[in-house]
Amino acid sequence: MSRLAALTEALLHAAKQAGAEAADAMALSGTSQSIDIRAGALEQAERSEATEIGLRVLIGGRQACVSASDTSPATLSRLAERAVAMAREAPNDPYAGLAAPDQIAKHWDLAALQLVEDAPEPSAAHLESLARAAESAAMAAPGITQVEASAGYGRRAVHLAASNGFAGGYERSSHSVSAVAFTGSGTAMERDYAGEGRIFAADMPSATDIGALAAERTLARAGATKPKTGTYPVLFDERVAQSLIGHLVGAINGAAIARGSSWLLNGLGTQVLPAHLSLVEDPLRPRIGGSRPFDGEGLPSQRRMVIENGVLMGWTLDLATARQLGLSSTGNAARGTSAPPTPASSNLDLTQGSASRADLIRDMGTGLLITSMIGSTINPTTGDYSRGASGFWVENGEILYPVNECTIAGNLRDMLKRIIPANDARAHLSTRVPSLLVEGMILAGA
Repeated sequence: MSRLAALTEALLHAAKQAGAEAADAMALSGTSQSIDIRAGALEQAERSEATEIGLRVLIGGRQACVSASDTSPATLSRLAERAVAMAREAPNDPYAGLAAPDQIAKHWDLAALQLVEDAPEPSAAHLESLARAAESAAMAAPGITQVEASAGYGRRAVHLAASNGFAGGYERSSHSVSAVAFTGSGTAMERDYAGEGRIFAADMPSATDIGALAAERTLARAGATKPKTGTYPVLFDERVAQSLIGHLVGAINGAAIARGSSWLLNGLGTQVLPAHLSLVEDPLRPRIGGSRPFDGEGLPSQRRMVIENGVLMGWTLDLATARQLGLSSTGNAARGTSAPPTPASSNLDLTQGSASRADLIRDMGTGLLITSMIGSTINPTTGDYSRGASGFWVENGEILYPVNECTIAGNLRDMLKRIIPANDARAHLSTRVPSLLVEGMILAGA
């Protein structure tokens, strides 16, 4: 981290020397490994190491961003000079600017967040053994014809510094194993997957369990047909339910609100979910991949109530969108090395229900259980919703057979007000959303 801190300070110094009035700098470094197994053979083994730097300079309301992977002193100087020259030609943005010194984060507890595993990097042989274990477990299921399995590891460090006095950084590690299983052939081929990722290797489920689950899910899809056309209740499985909340989160993003292109443009203070449901953002959850001690502009991370008892409490804002809307940043700036900050959410929790997914299946009568979705036609200004789906047909509260090649449609504003949550959200996910039942959706099938 000391090397990255030195790089950001050098970039800020170079920016000042080149004529910038204000600047912030980011330095990233990381290593990653991945092993891919396909049809019993090692298909790909990759390992990468990289360092990247980024600089944003401001001259009045004019700003420019530049990035590079070369960290030599000469490159830093040229980068700063180029950024300043670009900023002088950029259009004026009255909302661009750094945080005030009294806004920036000054204290945080990295140890409490547990974002990085202090352990040696796993060997390529170990990752291959995990991928092969997942593959073997999936292939052991009768009817599985082929498996693609992967295992990976990554460790990344980031440091951010700005001319307003902010400086801070942190590291993050990740472990992952996944498998995709296939059954059947030709037009009757079906596939499904299972995958897991954690910060700490000790928190990972076994590769064997992951492979077995991929096979189980795939075999359940064999013989899928088109469902009936009509209006039915639709149960979004926990694996896909967070996409519904994702559309809601996108609609309350400050960038969409500032552009006037959101179906929730006038939704502040109104009911957008059932009255017993809330949506909470907490970027300080320990041992979670989406956690962070501060945002991309150096503002402190903090827990906030996004939706309380169904009522929308606020937008998701960075500094620029907050200024444009006459509000205060919610500490939600995200950024890379080559672009200015934009608003983005971190860890989200939707209130869970008291019923299990099985209870909702029993209670829905006749309808569709969705386990996979493809394509998307979402009108950002009206909320009209249409997506391809596959899953299982339910009659009299029982799963009868797999279905595919169907389309579900509705309007997000109405759909979200009718959601009924199960209690099956997975605790380790950054976005924790349980299975969601939506009554009265249009289904186009056979």
